[in-house]
Amino acid sequence: MRAEDRNQGSRARAGMSPPQLLRIPSRTVLRHSPLRTPRLIMPPVEADDGPDLWEAIDSCRHYLEPWLPWVPFNDSPEASQRYAEACVADWDSGRAVRFAIRDPATWTLIGVVGLDSCVHLHRSCELGYWMRQSASGRGLMTEAARGCVEFAFRRMGVHRVRCAAATDNHPSLRVIARLGFRFEGIARQAEFVANRWLDHAVFGRLATDD
Repeated sequence: MRAEDRNQGSRARAGMSPPQLLRIPSRTVLRHSPLRTPRLIMPPVEADDGPDLWEAIDSCRHYLEPWLPWVPFNDSPEASQRYAEACVADWDSGRAVRFAIRDPATWTLIGVVGLDSCVHLHRSCELGYWMRQSASGRGLMTEAARGCVEFAFRRMGVHRVRCAAATDNHPSLRVIARLGFRFEGIARQAEFVANRWLDHAVFGRLATDD
């Protein structure tokens, strides 16, 4: 008998129901019915998004590099293709769900928003996002991130979403504040980015929060 079967039997004898785990819809479902906000459409990142990811990242590398440690490693179209394929694998395995943020009129990819580090037992995940510079300053990142957080709570059954940003990354901190996250502390020297250590302000939001 498998350990999980024994555990279920023990819970049944004790009158306990099995733990609720995350519910991650298939990419096929979201491909046919993507997330939508008033100004954006957000299908899952797919393997054929590699060229669009490369164009978006390379167009504003100097804008993204101060805050995102992965940007220097995304240094070729092939690297962007590998990232797109990793997004597919992560979604299908339940590790993460990432959405391409697109302009519905032109289908231009303007960024990515996603739920990383999905822990099914604890029903938790981490919100992450980036957006190309030409789309910044119009509230689009807040709009996309809000849609993603609502997806987490309503569709996936997430209980807790964590989010963090460098303490001097003020645009990202403003996005987090607009989403109703609560400040939980400072993670000192949490990331080494652009040849310096970044302290992170850490935030959390629960499904039970007002």
